[in-house]
Amino acid sequence: QAQLVESGGNSVQAGGSLRLSCASSRYTNARDSMAWFRQAPGKEREGVAAIVVNAYLGTAPTYYADSVKGRFTISRDNAKNTLYLQMNSLKPEDTAMYYCAAVRKGGGTWYDSADYTYWGQGTQVTVSS
Repeated sequence: QAQLVESGGNSVQAGGSLRLSCASSRYTNARDSMAWFRQAPGKEREGVAAIVVNAYLGTAPTYYADSVKGRFTISRDNAKNTLYLQMNSLKPEDTAMYYCAAVRKGGGTWYDSADYTYWGQGTQVTVSS
């Protein structure tokens, strides 16, 4: 069982930056796709960004929700078993609980939460105007 632990959430003013981290207690194989999701109160969980590994092609492209393109950057350090989300130019609408997810089951899109096997408990990001 993989254990994913997020950290880095905080309260910031609009325009500020935060870096979220997701540490895996299990070896995060470079072949594992990983992603960040978020969920605001009263809203559905939505995909924010993902690193989608295609082991056959040897590629690992990144994908972003339109709402965060150009502001957020997803990255990973396999040696440290850690996934990151650098968030710049934060807006009040970015306020949500942020979750990391790992290991896709296959068959869904990168932003389909049902397609991920392992989840962290979340870290809260609050952006004030």
